[in-house]
Formats: sequence, structure tokens, C-alpha cells
Amino acid sequence: MKRVKMIVAYDGTNYCGWQIQNNGITIEEVLNRELTKLLKEPITVIGASRTDSGVHSEGNVAVFNTENRMPADKICFALNQRLPDDIRILQSEEVAPDYHPRKQNCVKTYEYKIMNRKIEVPTMRLYSYFCYFPLDVERMREGGAYLVGEHDFKSFCTARGQAEETVRTIYSLDIDKSGDLITIRIKGSGFLYNMVRIIAGTLMKVGMGVYPPAHVEEILDARDRKVAGPKAAAKGLSLISLDYETELKKQIRGENKEWSYTLSQDKIVSERKAWLYIHRCREEDFERLLIRVVHQAVQNGAETIFVRDEEKDGRIILGKSYGFYIFQADPESQGWSVTQK
Repeated sequence: MKRVKMIVAYDGTNYCGWQIQNNGITIEEVLNRELTKLLKEPITVIGASRTDSGVHSEGNVAVFNTENRMPADKICFALNQRLPDDIRILQSEEVAPDYHPRKQNCVKTYEYKIMNRKIEVPTMRLYSYFCYFPLDVERMREGGAYLVGEHDFKSFCTARGQAEETVRTIYSLDIDKSGDLITIRIKGSGFLYNMVRIIAGTLMKVGMGVYPPAHVEEILDARDRKVAGPKAAAKGLSLISLDYETELKKQIRGENKEWSYTLSQDKIVSERKAWLYIHRCREEDFERLLIRVVHQAVQNGAETIFVRDEEKDGRIILGKSYGFYIFQADPESQGWSVTQK
């Protein structure tokens, strides 16, 4: 048995997204079917990003297990001969048996393209959103700057698909214009359901002059989907790449006007220990931050996490369950140690 990782590119126009559904054909369905035929055994792929109907990809990631003796790096060539023209495997390789594309730290990059002119260009109609109203790119950049960093993006998540934890980190948000084509390029730790499309729709409202750039910060603060802009059409969105960490970051710093913390991870590999220092945090965000960052440390390999609340005593309660975790007083660290329930 070996596990094979694939880089998958596709034109999403004719598909109902990545994940298998009852209402139409999907990328996952096609890959499962053709891999099963090729390798002569039942194959089920696991995708890193479950893109929506009509969304494109230049670099999604998927893995599957197989008993077949075909070399992993040759599977892409054999599979491409069977796939329709709008799906291609750019690379295939063998990975560790426990490798999971959704459980690895990575940077996801998306692009949203807007054709901004008076009359639509037919050759771009499937890969960009057409907007005839002139957009002010500088205003869009100013508004987009408020989204960079670690924030609660609840306002930018479709309610019916809302995750329990809505905090994400955007590392960069760049907006470029070449001729009539505007490209919004976003890099982040992960994205909520429809998050990039709602960001694009909101920034277009800023570019039109409907919202002032500073209103983007007000939308973030509201944590209410109703106050953000519309969800932009799927066809303008492409998943560009997923860049996985090759080594664990020694330190993670999260800071905005609601909270500030440091997660020290330099002893995770050698001692399975991590330290969380909460410098400040609003009361209403404290418990969520505690659970979220401790869970991140556990996912990264920590078995013991020491926590210190530097702002206020009494916010961590002895013996109380915080998600999957219980906190115990730790005299050595003058804080708290965490154990899983």
C-alpha cells in the first residue's frame, strides 16, 4: 500500500464543485472513476480544498491509497490520458502513509479576476466577473489592507456553511490591474465557505464608491454576514496553489485590536512542549482564543502546552473543560498546563 499525492488543475465551468454531490458531476467523482479504472481497484481521493461549483484550480492537492505497483510519479501521465480536457494532473508523487492534505499547515493562494470595461470580452466570460461600472483600484487596495492579519471573518462567511471557528489569517492581499483586467490575489492560512468571493464582492463595492475603504474594518468588527458586500460569481475565482510548510514555525504571533498572543513552538519537535502567552484579549474572545491556539499547538505535535494569561488573573478556571482540553495550575511555569480530556 502506498499513498500518492497529486497536484490537480481544472476548469470548473462544467462541474458542480470538487466534492461528490447528487445534483451533478464533480471533480472528485471523475478522479475516483478514472483512477479506479486505471489502477483496477476502488480508489477514493481526499482533496485539500473542496472548491465550489464553477470555481477553477491551478493547484489543488489530492491524495489516495493504492496497492498498484505503478510508480507514483508515472500515474499523472497515465491518468491524464483518461481524463477530460478540462482536468489535468500536473504532478504525482508518493508521500508518507499518514500524509493528509487538510491536516498540514499551508498557505493557500486564491485569485479573483474582474473584467472591468464597458463591454464584456467573450473569451474571458468563463474565467472572470464582468463589471461595467468603473472600479477605483486604489480604493480597493486601501479597503483590502484592513483584512490582512489574523481576524474573525464571520462577516465574510456564508451563514449556512459557517464554521464553528471563524478566525483566519490573511498573509497578503494584493490588487493589480493590467489593461481592463483586475486581479485580487489573496494568501491565507485557510478560508471560510465563500470567504474569498464575499471579500471580492465587498471590495468591488468599495471600488464603485458605495462603501468608503474604512467601512471594510467596520464590516470585520460587526461579525455579521448581512453587513458585508455580495458574494461575487464563482467563475472569477481560481485556487492558485497550496504551499505546505517544510518545517514548523518556531513562533506564531497573533495580533489585532481585539487580542495579542505568542505561541512558542521551538520545543515541539524535541520535547513535545509549547508555550502560549496571552498578552491581551477581549473578554468575549478569550475562551475561543484559548481553545483555538491550544488546539493548533496540539495539531502541530505538542503533548504539553503551558499557558500564561499576562493580562488578567482568574480567566482560566481550574478543572473546567475548554473544548477538548482541561487546564491545571503549573507552579513551574507560573501559569497553566493543558491536558486533553
